[in-house]
Formats: sequence, C-alpha cells, structure tokens
Amino acid sequence: MKNKHVIIIAEAGVNHNGDLALARRMVKEARRAGADYVKFQTAVPELVISEFAPKAEYQKETTGAVESQLDMCRAIHLPLGDYEGLADLCRQEGIGFMSTPFDLVSIDTLVPLGMDYWKIPSGEITNLPYLRKIASKGGRVILSTGMSTLDEVEAAVRILENGGIGRSDIILLHCNTQYPTPMCDVNLRAMDALRILGCGGVGYSDHTVGIEVPVAAVAMGATVIEKHFTLDKNMPGPDHKASLEPDELAAMVKSIRNIECALGSGEKIVSDSERPNIEVARKSIVASRDIKAGELLTEDNITVKRPGNGVSPMRWDSVVGSRALRDFGRDELIEV
Repeated sequence: MKNKHVIIIAEAGVNHNGDLALARRMVKEARRAGADYVKFQTAVPELVISEFAPKAEYQKETTGAVESQLDMCRAIHLPLGDYEGLADLCRQEGIGFMSTPFDLVSIDTLVPLGMDYWKIPSGEITNLPYLRKIASKGGRVILSTGMSTLDEVEAAVRILENGGIGRSDIILLHCNTQYPTPMCDVNLRAMDALRILGCGGVGYSDHTVGIEVPVAAVAMGATVIEKHFTLDKNMPGPDHKASLEPDELAAMVKSIRNIECALGSGEKIVSDSERPNIEVARKSIVASRDIKAGELLTEDNITVKRPGNGVSPMRWDSVVGSRALRDFGRDELIEV
C-alpha cells in the first residue's frame, strides 16, 4: 500500500502584519519551501472581538499589555478585498490558497475563492452558528481541536455532519493552543483518540518551537501538518516568535517528505537497495577443515561462515550426516 501524500500547510496567518506586499512575499516563500498550501486568517476584527476581550498572555508578551486585543487585530488584518488577489497569486505560483474565516461575513467573502478546504480554527469549535454556516457552504473541512475535549470535538463534527458535510470530508488536527507550546503539553498520542471519531483523517497543527514535533507527528500517521511561518521572527506581532522562517519551513518540508518516504508500504520485504548485501552479510555452510569425497559431514568438519551464496545454514540438520560429494578444502562452500 502506497503512502498518501502528507498535506503541508504553511500558516502565514497574520504574520504579514496587515501589509499586503508582505503577504504576497509569504505566498512565494511558502511555494519555494515546498508547502502544499499557504494559509491566511480572514476576519472583520469588530465582528470577532469585543472591546472588552483581553489579550492572551503570549500576546501581552509579544505586543504589550496596553493595546487591546481588538486594536491589535485591527492593525494586523488585511481588508476583505485583498484575499481575492492573494488567491489569484497562489494560482499563478502553483500553491494552494487557504484562509481561515473568523466570522460569518468572512465565510461569505471566501466562498467564491475556490478553496479546497474550509479551515476551522480551534477557537470556533464551540461556535454553533459559525459551524452551521460552514456546513451550509459544503466542501471539505480541516478542523483544529486545540483547547477542546473529545466530547467537544465530537459535538462539532456532528454539527458539520448534520449540516451536510460527511465525516469522511472532515480532517481533525490535534493542536495545543499555546504559543509556543511546551513540549510536555504536546501530547501527540491524542491523535489516536481523534481517530476514534472515524473522520476522514487526523493531522497536527503545531505551535512548538522548531520542526521535530511535526516531523514526529508524520511518523505517527498525521495526514496534514500545519505550521506557522514568518519572513522574520523579530518582526512585531503576536505570532512571529513561535513561527518558522522560510529556510526553517523548507527544512521541515524536506524532513516530512523524507519521513513520508521512509514510512514505506508496511510490507516486510527485501528492498532493492539491500538485496545485493544478502550474499555479503549472510552465511553458508562451509568446510571447517579439508574433507575427502565420501566422508561423513559432521559438526566437527563443517561450520557456518560468510559469504551467503552457498547452502543456507537453515539446512544444517539435513547436511549433517550426509556424505561429501567431492573433496572440499578448508572454508570452501559445501555442495549437497
């Protein structure tokens, strides 16, 4: 059975800081790195965040505590009209376009842009009107499951299913919504719990520092990997420090493709590359001293040594007690 291609999503998110020129550069860098998709975040901040919503602690650390969450997001989101041009650029560059909508208006904005998947973020997993609207649009869904229990994930899946999206069209991403995620909280084995829900696949959305965890997730059977990237980790903004720079993104893609290839078919077979080494590494039955024709072959005059192009030692019991067909010199392969 041939491995399925692991889908790699380069999460540009809002790391363009509201600058369309930077967003366009990110499309090109994601394509150069070998990602399958570049993904943005589409929102009308006033429809997503109330003026009373606090920042997350990591946002306070990266952008300060004085500015409100709403003001922060106003500064780093692109106008809704910019996403059509980004989708066109993705088609020109040969990389898939995706964007996560964070409100109902943004969902409508993205409908005509021809995305292969709806990407639902972890924060919307308990948003019933949002989930129903996504379901009403049809298509395939990738659902991040950070900050949620298995029961909450199942409830969200049922809402999508009741709205007309089949389970086989839903991919669940295990996720920890802390930026960056401490290694002790990654819990990659939670992907096994998500598999119980019988959806179309299980993957992993990563917020750790570095690339080893998403690579490990692929080794554990993830079919989708999502990872934030940025043009420069030192840029101002909430997500840059927990993101990969373009060369790191390329290294992650290369590592994932290597592991994807290394996972193989699952059959225990002799590979073409190792076949020539059978003769070198295996052993045969040989004479341990000079033997005359007709002499009885015993454990005293035969032994097992390399190379492996003679009589297999697995035939030892049938060779012991037989007669030598001819004279054999020491270390010569025994013929029977």
